[in-house]
Amino acid sequence: MDFEGDAFISYAHLDNAELIEGRKGWVSNLHRALEVRVGQLLGKQPHIWRDPKLQGNDSFADTLVAQLQHVAALIPVISPRYVKSEWTRKELNAFWRAAAEQGGIRLKDKMRIFKVLKTPVPLEMLPPELRPILGYEFFKVDPDTGRVHELNEVFGPEAQRDFWLRLDDLAHDICCLLEMLEDPSAVIPLGFTGESVFLAETTGELKEQREAIRRDLQQHGYTVLPVRVLPREISELRAVLQEDLATSRLSIHLFGKNYGFVPEGSSQSLLEIQNELAIERAKQGDFSRLLWIQHGLLVEDERQRRVIDQVRTNPEILEGADLLETFLEDLRTAIHTHLKQDQRPVQKPTAPAPGSKNLVRIYLICEQRDVEVAAPWAEFLFNENFEVLRPIFEGDEAEIREYHEENLRSCDGALIFYGSGNECWLRRKLRELQKSPGYGRTKSAPRLAISLIPPRTPDKERFRTHEALVIPQFDGFSAEPLGRFLADLQQ
Repeated sequence: MDFEGDAFISYAHLDNAELIEGRKGWVSNLHRALEVRVGQLLGKQPHIWRDPKLQGNDSFADTLVAQLQHVAALIPVISPRYVKSEWTRKELNAFWRAAAEQGGIRLKDKMRIFKVLKTPVPLEMLPPELRPILGYEFFKVDPDTGRVHELNEVFGPEAQRDFWLRLDDLAHDICCLLEMLEDPSAVIPLGFTGESVFLAETTGELKEQREAIRRDLQQHGYTVLPVRVLPREISELRAVLQEDLATSRLSIHLFGKNYGFVPEGSSQSLLEIQNELAIERAKQGDFSRLLWIQHGLLVEDERQRRVIDQVRTNPEILEGADLLETFLEDLRTAIHTHLKQDQRPVQKPTAPAPGSKNLVRIYLICEQRDVEVAAPWAEFLFNENFEVLRPIFEGDEAEIREYHEENLRSCDGALIFYGSGNECWLRRKLRELQKSPGYGRTKSAPRLAISLIPPRTPDKERFRTHEALVIPQFDGFSAEPLGRFLADLQQ
């Protein structure tokens, strides 16, 4: 297809009114910024245009219809005024009809319409053609007041920074479409993997975190699903989610303080539904799940508190999944670790190094606050000719994670110190040890023991598990209780 124009910006002229006299309007700034950024990415000047002269009472010119038939992409700027404008509706219809004659509104998996959301508009108010299309949100909602602030430089440097982040996403996607139109058979985006990742929709307070993860995955060449607005009715919703999960190799679920949207015909939130369907998908194999709870989360909604408790403790939810209750950067590291696992070649057992034929490696796992408390155990085990592997807590996060995974691959046994950490932390460490084959482990499963150390609590005293040997040592280090664990290791 040969187009004379790259993109046409369709907007209501009220949305380009100057907020401050003497400064350009919002749409004018968007237009200029898009031309610059798309040009930088394409390596040539793009032809992005709009009609700055037409007024609401002008007749819809035949020349504009003809021009819309020869433009590659449409960029509607959505606002309350846009959906009420007869003019913008005519522009959408003209572009849609032209696209139908040119083979369709979609090229492979790319839409030729890029929906810019300047101001929130209820989905049912949008033209039907635009409802299924995901948009680029150029606004933020204050979580405390619920007020909407558009991303405009007049609202300060943070709004200006977020404007450029959204615009960069928009520019990259437009460039990808233009390159595919120029040469549909040859263009594969740089770094494209051909693999899909399901990034579950989340609640409003975690939108920024989700966007950061989505952007990171796309920059590494992954297709991020869903790519469409999700249906509100439960049966349609489940069908769409199942279709996306079936083509993905990893799902990522972010849990925050809010319970979120409940689809029509369901008693569960969207968060719960996505997670349940991902569990079903995991049973088919070749699929991983990552669950992330916001660090330091405080939940007031009783419904969401029950969801978080289930995520932390329900064995069915945790089976085959990694639960992280930490900072966002840790989640990013874990995502790329999972995505690299299938690419890692199977490690063959190697011959032991000279002098280490019968060396038994014990990985001591503890929280940073318990490092000094665990020191007597480390000293005793080393003197008993065990190779002691200790955790590290300082340095690059990716290096710390890789060191941890290497210890999971190589250790013969692990001694977990249940001290300052809570039971959720302890269960997470058990899951990591049980899933060590996923990190490339070729040995048999490691022997596991849990040492109960101060502070002494009723919950800790009642702690039981069939997954590891539990050794109460509230009064400090003693060698005798370790006897059974060490004997198992030496065998």
